[in-house]
Amino acid sequence: MMVRKSFQIFLVIVFTFLSFLSLCGVVGDVESAGYNVSCKSVIFSDSTKVKRLYGKSVHNRVLPASTTKVMTALLVLEKLPLDKYITVSHKASLAQPSKINAKQGEQYKVRDLLYAILLKSANDASIVLAEAVAGSEWKFVEMMNQRAKKMGAKHTKFANSNGLPTRKTKQYTTAYDMYLIFRQALKHQFFRDTIKMKYKTIYSKAGRKIALKSHNKILFKDWKRKIYGKTGYTRAAQACFVGTIPKGNSTLIIAVFGCTKRWDDIKHVVSKYGGISL
Repeated sequence: MMVRKSFQIFLVIVFTFLSFLSLCGVVGDVESAGYNVSCKSVIFSDSTKVKRLYGKSVHNRVLPASTTKVMTALLVLEKLPLDKYITVSHKASLAQPSKINAKQGEQYKVRDLLYAILLKSANDASIVLAEAVAGSEWKFVEMMNQRAKKMGAKHTKFANSNGLPTRKTKQYTTAYDMYLIFRQALKHQFFRDTIKMKYKTIYSKAGRKIALKSHNKILFKDWKRKIYGKTGYTRAAQACFVGTIPKGNSTLIIAVFGCTKRWDDIKHVVSKYGGISL
């Protein structure tokens, strides 16, 4: 009898400890047999009910890559009118791909450059927008970091407006912080509409035509439901994504970083822990 009671107490202690670790993001929920999430860090939450559905190393530092552009878009939407024309600088024209090959002196509407950074992940467009908001990209980065801290993303440091690799200044975020940033961006109708687009054509003021195609491959897959968001990738960061899918009256947000099987991981987490058939 004493042995049985001791064993029951042991099971309660183990269950309580594992539950604590899961809540802290140290370990995720137990994976289904035969599948392990490849991402270094994952958060999947019901942002409406403020309830975490799944977590893996949610507070660990990760490289943001082009998910950085969610923060860039948020600041631009807060600071600039969408129909304002802004001018491409020499610095912006020299940005590394992915880009729209913006030429020095060209002018674009703010809205069209936002399409460019959110669909095509255009690094040159990010710099043009940053300079239009703050006068220089570096001053814009200071604004990014201040805004991140203001919304509670205290473990994030941006070094540029686009997420390209940096040498002198370290940049980092966490899955939890990017969840907070993305949740704030979703408050803007323009942002919500844009991340749903597969294609968009934009024009310079002089009439140069540029065709954009979303980097979010989920939009082109034959899944039953779509997840709308922003991709990121560099060799160091590996594949990243932050996105949203509705469920009933709730808005679910998933952020994944350092993935080798990004789309499979997302489908697994959303299906298993969100109860959504994809």
